[in-house]
Amino acid sequence: MPKRGQNIYKRNDGRWEGRYIKEHSNDKIKYGYIYAKTCKEAKEKLLEVSSKTKSTKQPKVSNNLNFKAVAEKWLETLKSQLKISSIVKYTNILKTYLYPKFNEVSIDSVTGRDIISFNTELLEFGGINKKGLSPKTVSAILSVLKSIFIYASRNDGINMPDFSGICVKQTFKPMRILSVSEQHKLNQYLCNNKSLRNLGILVCMYTGIRIGEICALKWEDISFEEHLIIIEKTMQRLQVNDSEDTKTKVIISEPKSGCSVRKIPIPDNLYQILQEFKQPKETFLLTGSKDKFLEPRTMQNHFKSVIKGCGIEDANFHSLRHTFSTRCIEIGFDVKSLSEILGHASVNITLNRYVHPSMETKQKNMNMLSDFLAVK
Repeated sequence: MPKRGQNIYKRNDGRWEGRYIKEHSNDKIKYGYIYAKTCKEAKEKLLEVSSKTKSTKQPKVSNNLNFKAVAEKWLETLKSQLKISSIVKYTNILKTYLYPKFNEVSIDSVTGRDIISFNTELLEFGGINKKGLSPKTVSAILSVLKSIFIYASRNDGINMPDFSGICVKQTFKPMRILSVSEQHKLNQYLCNNKSLRNLGILVCMYTGIRIGEICALKWEDISFEEHLIIIEKTMQRLQVNDSEDTKTKVIISEPKSGCSVRKIPIPDNLYQILQEFKQPKETFLLTGSKDKFLEPRTMQNHFKSVIKGCGIEDANFHSLRHTFSTRCIEIGFDVKSLSEILGHASVNITLNRYVHPSMETKQKNMNMLSDFLAVK
């Protein structure tokens, strides 16, 4: 039901619906609704009904609500719906950016101009170094802020400030992809220096699984009978309390989305290598232990050490996923299969985020046009 203006929505049946505060009873809000064929007509009806209700001079419930109080209620309603990683993310955004700015401010006094000013402040002077936050971070902060105001609008009857004038231009950094020669060099090193940690790098390079997924993977998640790797868990380090001293804990949980739970066919050569290393089912793949695991930060450091030893230009662990995706497209994978192997919700995510044809591939494709220029 798309929204147009303040408390006016277009319904699925084509009509426009307007909502207004009808009365306050026992600290609860009772709403009234109007319906119209057009948005203009809905606005006129709302204006008319508002002029009648104003004569009662009922105070706005939100007058006694500061931003922090509403934000805390909003977060509490989400705790039963979201994963702990999402709750931690929202909590950090509130404490680091939103509370310092709005905290005790009456939530119904915040205007669209205030939010535009806040957006500019974050982009130009945000962060520890006061040099500005990335557009991606600012977008995440504004998304949380908007969700809080939507919650307050629906539950406390405040008027939504205007977010329409805010535009955060996203900038995308080039993704690091190993060249074919770099991949061969890394592959040779891993095969000549066999260890469970190096096996993990090899598995990621030829399946595209994420660093958190390889760290959580156990040997029981590998079906040697069906030649499959089953991804059902991921590992990450998260803050686990509200004290001033930062305390964290490694959490093993379900992947970030339902699409990330998946079965990945194992390439034949990788299958043979996995058989050589095979450990008891209940042990972690990277350690061969039931109790000891390798967390993502440690695995990232190990990967950095390996590529440095190989003489490969610096890259992070996630570049293995980019490299896998790109190689698959270059050798002719159909994108739908690749998208499911990567655990993406749609093919568009795969194409836009992870597929980056090399210059050699672009040249090869362009040369296909040569036949049209041939002199006959």
